[in-house]
Amino acid sequence: MRGVDHIVLAVQDLDAARDFYSSLGFTLTPTAYHPFGTKNSLIQLEDCFLELLAVDNESKITETNEEMFSFAGFNRDFLKLREGASMLVLRSRDVETDLEDFKSLGLATYPKFDFGREATLPDGSKVKLSFSNGYLRHPLMAKTGFFVCDQLHNPSYFWQEAYQTHANGASQLDAVVFVSSNPSDHHEFLGGFSGQRVMRSTSAGVEMEAANAQLEVLTPAALKAFYGLDLPSDIPDEGGIAALCIRVDLDRAKEALSKTNIAFVPQSDYLVVNAKDAFGCALLLKAS
Repeated sequence: MRGVDHIVLAVQDLDAARDFYSSLGFTLTPTAYHPFGTKNSLIQLEDCFLELLAVDNESKITETNEEMFSFAGFNRDFLKLREGASMLVLRSRDVETDLEDFKSLGLATYPKFDFGREATLPDGSKVKLSFSNGYLRHPLMAKTGFFVCDQLHNPSYFWQEAYQTHANGASQLDAVVFVSSNPSDHHEFLGGFSGQRVMRSTSAGVEMEAANAQLEVLTPAALKAFYGLDLPSDIPDEGGIAALCIRVDLDRAKEALSKTNIAFVPQSDYLVVNAKDAFGCALLLKAS
């Protein structure tokens, strides 16, 4: 099985998104720049991260073709429609092998893409990070991106304890919550993508365990019933990622929220921040 490596959260204003997540008690990495026209800032958890991403220089963005998937172009186009969780990224130990596995399952793939970027360590020093990505396409949810990522070189430079220490006690990504009118349309793709062939299907949706987090695809009614979330008005008819569930120290997270003007709703063992108040992707802050 493949675990969640990270979630891409596409935003129009990276500084504003950084301020928002910082006010919730998250620690963020300094802004970094990609050679293909985007910039990011990360929230590192124990074994995965959230990537706040914005367009930096549109003139550097290339277009997707049969030989190459354009990460920057995809997120640029996503932002023309809405903000929110644009991509689910799973961890890879060998991108070429994963791509061959995907092809054998009949999934549509693109050639491997390698790149590097500079990162700033907590002490202010600069290091070079390298990554290898393998992209694939889910025709029934084409406006959400999917790929696997391998941190090729110096992963010890990437993962930093100082960046994984959060004032709200955030530790793990517990679940990625999709919404779709027909959840069963997506079980075959997500099963092949994650390598998890065992799943639970009910009238509410489909659930499966990836290596380090749960993947849920719920109907709009179930999203409302389970989490008190309304379907975002700008989410496409095909659905997409509606919410992220993150384990936190609930008292510390509530204290951070109470000091801000950010609306939230206590619900069972969650603090719920709706998508309209959280740059397009709802947050379910769950007791650790």
